[in-house]
Amino acid sequence: MSKDVVVKSNRLNVATQNLSLSEVRIMQLAIIDARETGTGLSTDKPLVISSTRYAEAFNVTRQTAYEAILDAEKNLFERRFSFLDTDDRMVKSRWVQRVKYLDDESSIEVILTYDVVNEITRIDGYEQFFTKYLLAQTASMKSAYSVRLYELLVQWKTAKNTPLLQLDCFREQLGVDDTEYKLMSDFKKRVLNVAVDEINEKTDLKVSYEQVKKGRTITGFKFKVLTKDNPKDTKQDDIGRDVDTADMFTVEGLNDKQLGRIVRNPAFMAEYNHLVSPTSPAGQSQQGWEFEMINRLKKDASQFKKRPIRDYLEY
Repeated sequence: MSKDVVVKSNRLNVATQNLSLSEVRIMQLAIIDARETGTGLSTDKPLVISSTRYAEAFNVTRQTAYEAILDAEKNLFERRFSFLDTDDRMVKSRWVQRVKYLDDESSIEVILTYDVVNEITRIDGYEQFFTKYLLAQTASMKSAYSVRLYELLVQWKTAKNTPLLQLDCFREQLGVDDTEYKLMSDFKKRVLNVAVDEINEKTDLKVSYEQVKKGRTITGFKFKVLTKDNPKDTKQDDIGRDVDTADMFTVEGLNDKQLGRIVRNPAFMAEYNHLVSPTSPAGQSQQGWEFEMINRLKKDASQFKKRPIRDYLEY
């Protein structure tokens, strides 16, 4: 279990989706096993996930695992998600391009889509900006909303606070359908509070939220994300690179377009605005700011340590 690390790009992590709990778990195992074995990291290689693997990973009975796999096989192919690509264009995709139930093996065979494979693999020796967490942190969760909220929040544990999560997008990211929990009281009672309580009880995070209003209308939520003093199963050896290792604070592997996106991020601008004088070119125009900050990042990115550099790619 200690080696079961879910790793995917934040672009995929913040995608809007509507997976059930069993489907979320199947995709977690698919991501882990594909990365660990190499099998499934192309769009023509099937990956097999057995009921035994499922049962061991999530500490359930073989019968429960068998039923979960059967359930996932029925609907997983139809599940879609959407995300913004590097050009800020909306992409709609599926999680799997092919799924088959292997009755004699009590297993499910899946072939991941191009977009999923692309977002969980390594490129030129460097990982894309990613979210990673131990499967053990979410394995005992009973709600798919809890898993999704944990995935959304864990990428902010270094910053300790999230930006405003706009309500409509936030609901979609959690997998809440437009027809579900329309009343805010129902949404908080059935989705948000359940997820927050389960995260606080079962994971390495301690989270809380505040609601943001425009007039009397709630427009979104901001979360405080803290790491517990003695989180379970989170030794650095288990999760590979720690967030404080040097390569999280370099720009190696990033092109000028990506650097431009980083320095235009409102969070980046707010956190590093003190580095420039209001009377300097960087303090007087957006173009001057981008030119100055990109050059500083290239020359010495170590001065930008408020959060991992690649965090700013996602906004």
